Amino acid sequence: MSAPSNVAKFDELIHAPIRLRICASLAPLQWAEFAQLREALDVADSVLSKHLKQLSTAGYLRMERIAKGGRSHVRVALTTEGRKAFVGHVAALRAMTEMPM
Repeated sequence: MSAPSNVAKFDELIHAPIRLRICASLAPLQWAEFAQLREALDVADSVLSKHLKQLSTAGYLRMERIAKGGRSHVRVALTTEGRKAFVGHVAALRAMTEMPM
């Protein structure tokens, strides 16, 4: 019998509000462009860059620079590890809210 793939595990890195929103925004997508993510989260470039760097350093997301219409764009995506961490974090939050008082 194999272990469950989505183990509930609270993740301090993901839990920060903007990083949690980044992961939630990226979870249903294959890729998102930096500008689209910035607009969806309504944050400054520098704020988004800081949080993306932290998630990238942890191996939770990958960033690619692409050429589009003669201009350079950055797109981001959750890695497999990042998706597992996000799903596990959400499961841990749900477990906390379901605890009997």
